Amino acid sequence: MTPSDFADRVVRWQAAHGRCDLPWQGTRDPYRVWLSEIMLQQTQVATVIGYYARFLARFPHVRALAAAEPDEVLALWSGLGYYSRARHLHRCAQMVAREHGGVFPQSAAELQKLPGIGRSTAAAIAAFCFGERAAILDGNVRRVLTRVLGFGADLVQAANERALWRQAQQLLPQTDVQLAMPRYTQGLMDLGATVCLAKNPQCDRCPLADLCVARRQGDPQRYPVRTRQIKRRVEAWWLLLYLDGGRRCWLAPRPPRGIWAGLYCPPVQMQPVGSDVLGSNAAVKALAVVTHALTHRELQLHPVVIRGAEPSSSPQGAWFGHDEWQRLGLPAPIRRLLDALCGE
Repeated sequence: MTPSDFADRVVRWQAAHGRCDLPWQGTRDPYRVWLSEIMLQQTQVATVIGYYARFLARFPHVRALAAAEPDEVLALWSGLGYYSRARHLHRCAQMVAREHGGVFPQSAAELQKLPGIGRSTAAAIAAFCFGERAAILDGNVRRVLTRVLGFGADLVQAANERALWRQAQQLLPQTDVQLAMPRYTQGLMDLGATVCLAKNPQCDRCPLADLCVARRQGDPQRYPVRTRQIKRRVEAWWLLLYLDGGRRCWLAPRPPRGIWAGLYCPPVQMQPVGSDVLGSNAAVKALAVVTHALTHRELQLHPVVIRGAEPSSSPQGAWFGHDEWQRLGLPAPIRRLLDALCGE
């Protein structure tokens, strides 16, 4: 395999069989590409499409996003998860507006200096928008390259990750770079998302099948190699859903660091609810436990509906009705609970 052969195959396959109807394709507007790339981190395309459209409708350009209130950004992001992405998105827009005159930098090296933009995301924006010869290495692309190359080194080790980056850079198109880079970059993404799947890869559809070391070995699913496994710690949270007579709920912003940082949430405590917390006049009803998985935690949420009492430990909180909480940044399981209890 030569680098030019590899790149040419990816480019030709993408032109004939790759995805071409996604709403962020067919543009070289870095704002739109950046927005899609941030949303697509750890989130499936089908989920992102609706959020992407709503964000653009409300924030059609980077200055509009920069001028928004943080709560409005988090409210539109609610349900996408990994909320630090939304906070970085807002900070990045503010930096582009303030320090770059509302214009995104045109190189991967400069893009990477902005909040929330890592090496792979910066390279994707630079390749799609400016035709820069820069390698990406997101999860899908990492899987494609390690399988084709038979790259069996443990990617937990930083030195091995750097070695894969070097090989990814060597495989980039070498001719007609301005035209080839957007299609090549999209082609690798498409291969990882639709053909070179984590489970049951469809090798018969792959333009790189005859070059693929993993296919010859008969065990593509052993790549990429990562020995360290994520272990989720289980935590029990009691959600104190204080409701008033008008179907409003008491909500307060979470602390600026930690799980659901800055999002609005009912008061939380880490032990079962007792009468000493609520007072003798409160009507209390426990709801079914809700399990919510995060990257490193599994939350066992114990919703407790409380009527006839008001929290004494949430000085930043307030009563919010259905129309009001729709405009707040709420964690997805909290929004579902509130809609089920008090929605209209």
